[in-house]
Amino acid sequence: MITLDGKSLSIDDVARMARHRETIALESAAIERIDHCRALLERKIAAGEIMYGVNTGIGELATVKLTREQAAEFQRYLLYSHAAGCGEACDEEDIRAGILSRLNTHCWGHSGIRYEIVRTYVDMMNKGVTPVVFKKGSVGACGDLSPMAQAAITLMGEGEVFFQNKRLPAKEGMAAAGIPVVEFRERDGLAAINGSDLITGMGCLQIYDAERWIKTQDVALAMTLESLNSNMNAYDDRLHQLRGYPGAIETAANIRRITAGSKLLDQPGKKVQDAYSLRSCPQVVGGARDSGKFSRNMLEIELNHVADNPNFFPDEDLVVSGANFQGTPMAFALEALGTAMTTVGALSERRVNRLVNPNLSEGLPPFLTKGAGMFSGLMVSQYTACSLVAENRVLCHPACTGSIPAAADQEDFVSMGMTTAIKTKQIIENSWHILAIELMCAAQALDFRAPVKPAAATQAALGVIRKYVAHMDKDRPMYDDINTLGRVAKSGEILDAVEAVCDKLN
Repeated sequence: MITLDGKSLSIDDVARMARHRETIALESAAIERIDHCRALLERKIAAGEIMYGVNTGIGELATVKLTREQAAEFQRYLLYSHAAGCGEACDEEDIRAGILSRLNTHCWGHSGIRYEIVRTYVDMMNKGVTPVVFKKGSVGACGDLSPMAQAAITLMGEGEVFFQNKRLPAKEGMAAAGIPVVEFRERDGLAAINGSDLITGMGCLQIYDAERWIKTQDVALAMTLESLNSNMNAYDDRLHQLRGYPGAIETAANIRRITAGSKLLDQPGKKVQDAYSLRSCPQVVGGARDSGKFSRNMLEIELNHVADNPNFFPDEDLVVSGANFQGTPMAFALEALGTAMTTVGALSERRVNRLVNPNLSEGLPPFLTKGAGMFSGLMVSQYTACSLVAENRVLCHPACTGSIPAAADQEDFVSMGMTTAIKTKQIIENSWHILAIELMCAAQALDFRAPVKPAAATQAALGVIRKYVAHMDKDRPMYDDINTLGRVAKSGEILDAVEAVCDKLN
């Protein structure tokens, strides 16, 4: 079980809960903070104090004061009007991650929400009831209002949910799971939606995947270096210590670790300097690693602090309005992540080119087939990698610089962070397929280098690849191989096999 306290949730925790359905609970002190803050709000409501989004309209309508009766109903109408998304439904894991982020904000006790609302969300997550939320509609300022509102109305038994592999009306799903529906009272609705939590949840999963992709990319790189009898001086630790970038030092060390004991790399005939796609990998991949650490830090800050407006300070009897819903910090983080992965993916494609191009492949057969002419081998697989790199280059054009004013110019600068999150997810998906193509080509090349043996770690990777993708003796349709190997790489099976060997050797 993952216990939420508002301050110690990790990106790995998000993946465990969102993907693997780890159960969650709130620490008792967090529940006390939620109740303590709500008591402040109730006192101020009873005293007739005017508070934004509690007994006023929102945005440009904040000057409209609501009666006590109107304020009681306002939150329901607020959720209705804001549930204005469109398009395809988000993946369940993204929605669950976003809700987890929102719950962790509430644990601080500065949102004024009733614990009943929080507890209902916890029950839904633990019983596998996931709101249906559409991808399109958030501009990432005032929070992810549209998707989070669509999620929130399911607590009232409205909208749709995913439950037990079915998409069904929320009222039916909640009843089947034994979860009572709720009514939203003053502040509850706005507190449920007023943060960029879907961006945060999606971003956490994307960072988790990107870090695993970078490590698996190292495996493909090592296999390619061996296949091309590369000059490993470019991976000498002394070289990278001189420049000092932590990511480059880490990348070079990992490649040395994976290729330890390689007989292929012991062969003569090396060039004094290899092409940049082989020689510059520590600098390029290392730069992506360092950029990824920035992205992780930004998302972990967001995940473990308060994204809400207004914020209530019960010990000071104070309500403070600001813009802690603004999604720009996460947008910057995910733009950097997408740019880094696009760049490293382009490097991977260039290595594929060296493996299949007979003018560059150090004696490997053209397009990695012995029957070149009759057979085209892996020629067109490289085309596929090219197309994915081209798509990623379009997708990594920044969305966060493209603010469009909203809400009658009250919200005159927005982050467009949801657009960033959506396109970064696609960049990562494309990148797994680029990597699958390099793994497939490198495996074919290693087969041709037999009987000279690669390193034990890359031999383990080759073994996993050959479980799913056979050596290509003659041409066959390649789409199943690429898709299958992409899934296998994403599952972590290749990386786990390599890590097991490296751990044993070290």
